[in-house]
Amino acid sequence: MAPVKTQFLTFAEYLDTCPEDGRYELVNGELVKMDPTRGHEDVVDLIDRRFYDEIRRLKLNYVVKQNISIRTETATGIEQGRRPDLCVIEKEVWKSDPTAYAALVQPFPLVVEVVSSNWKTDYIDKLDEYQRLGIPEYWIVDDATRATFEYLGNPKVPTVWVYRLNGDRYEGDRFTGRDRVVSPLFPELQLTVDDIVEARFS
Repeated sequence: MAPVKTQFLTFAEYLDTCPEDGRYELVNGELVKMDPTRGHEDVVDLIDRRFYDEIRRLKLNYVVKQNISIRTETATGIEQGRRPDLCVIEKEVWKSDPTAYAALVQPFPLVVEVVSSNWKTDYIDKLDEYQRLGIPEYWIVDDATRATFEYLGNPKVPTVWVYRLNGDRYEGDRFTGRDRVVSPLFPELQLTVDDIVEARFS
C-alpha cells in the first residue's frame, strides 16, 4: 500500500475525489490504494454468503455490503475513510437515502476485516477507530497468519478474533481450527475457522 497523493483530504473530499478504478482508503489525509489478493476476496465472499444466508433464514432486518466507506477518527481527531471488507448494516439505515454515497458516519452492527500484509492496521489502528466509533462487533480474520506470535500463538495458526463492545471498550475472543466462530449478532451462525481457511484454496 502506498499513498496516492500528498494533499491532505477531509472525509468529504475523499468521497468526492476517490478514483473509480480501484479501492482506496483515506489514511492520515492521503488516499491509499488497497490491493486484495484473489484468496482474500474468496474469504470475504464466503463470509458474505454465510451472513446473507443467516439473515435470510431468520428474516433479520440487515443487509451485508462490501467496500462501504465509513468515517472514523484517530485518537488525535484525524478523519479517516475506511473501507472494511464487509459491513452488516440495519436495512432501514441503508435504505434511508438511496441517492447518498455508499458511505456511513454512524456505527452499524458488525464489521469484518480480512488481514492483508499491513496486518497492524487491522489489529491496532482499525480496532481503535471502530471501537471509538462504537461498532458493536468487529471481526479480524487472519486466515493467512499475517500477524505476530503475540496474536496467533506459537506456532502461528489461522485465527479469527471477534471483538465485542463492552461499554466503550472492545473485548476479544480468539477462534482457531475447528472452532465455530461465535458471533453476538449471529449466535446460530455455523462457520468454523477451518471453513474460512479452505475458502482461500478451494
